[in-house]
Amino acid sequence: MLIERDSNGDFILESSELAKRFGLSLADLRRHMRHGSVVSSVEIGTAEHEGTKRVSLRLGNRLWQAVLNDENEVQQEQMTVLRGKSSGRHPRSPRPYG
Repeated sequence: MLIERDSNGDFILESSELAKRFGLSLADLRRHMRHGSVVSSVEIGTAEHEGTKRVSLRLGNRLWQAVLNDENEVQQEQMTVLRGKSSGRHPRSPRPYG
């Protein structure tokens, strides 16, 4: 998956690739995005994860996460189906993980 950064430092992900990962058509993913149903966050690695970032996108009970290296290349990714109630916490600014 291609992940780039814009001039503001925001991450840009390929919509068609994300649609595949969520098992949606591109049109359906874009509809969810327009309605604000796709929530994203970025976490900055600390300690042994120093120099990495974890990008997370959530749609309903599905959570896709990718760990990026210093060059913003995907080192690993996973899709998780969440169970139970959400905390409702969806940070948009970078936060540490590790």
